[in-house]
Amino acid sequence: MTQKSVLITGSSSGIGYDAAHGLRDAGWRVFASCRKQEDCERLKAEGFESPLLDYADSTSLANGLAEVLEATGGTLDALYNNGAYACPGAVEDLPRGALRENFETNFFGVHELTTMVIPVMRKQGHGRIVNCSSVLGLVGMKWRGSYVSTKFAMEGLTDVLRIEMQGTPIQIILIEPGPITSKIRENSIQHFERWIDWENSARARLYKKLRDRLYTDTGPDPFELPASAVTKKLRHALESPRPKHRYFVTTPTYLMNFFRRVLPTSMLDRITSKG
Repeated sequence: MTQKSVLITGSSSGIGYDAAHGLRDAGWRVFASCRKQEDCERLKAEGFESPLLDYADSTSLANGLAEVLEATGGTLDALYNNGAYACPGAVEDLPRGALRENFETNFFGVHELTTMVIPVMRKQGHGRIVNCSSVLGLVGMKWRGSYVSTKFAMEGLTDVLRIEMQGTPIQIILIEPGPITSKIRENSIQHFERWIDWENSARARLYKKLRDRLYTDTGPDPFELPASAVTKKLRHALESPRPKHRYFVTTPTYLMNFFRRVLPTSMLDRITSKG
């Protein structure tokens, strides 16, 4: 039986890193891509094929996918769109450039890579594309407007793509994690410092809580699960004969999906404003 191949983005840490190890252990040929060369070299030292792939760079996407296809003889069984980052800050303090750059990575790059992979999967007659969204693709929470908007956009685009791919051999799947152990908090600091002029904000006093959370490791969030919880759902999405359209991970995702359907907006706002 031919070994199945999967391209994973954002493999340097967290969800992507665990997925790379978990799928390799399960027998997959894993292409664990990263956007920084030093991370690619680290993963290569761990025995992975690790192409350089940056969602914000179209040339990088084309070259990275070409490297994968050259290695496999032109086939790819699965794509896991996982890479993303957050830019914390109040919506009124987000410059246009911050939103634009966040969308380039979290949304436009995901779309572009997906459209590059679809013809490969059409030609070979099968394929699965799994997009990693978030509980924040279901509900909004304060200080997270940039990230939330990219994930809401991903949810909508993925839903339409899934409908359009009915009748084709390509399956489109969403994974929606809640709090997962990762480096997203640490990685967001550089974007906060670059874009958010919090000292001159009308909300300057309120930023203390956000900055305390950003700069201080307070331990696991309530209901936080390890990245392996996502990998478990990912394996089902990739290996099940009849995968689900959506996979929730962590209790908050299940709860928020329920709340958004049954609660009045005012009550849901009171709940999410405490997050």
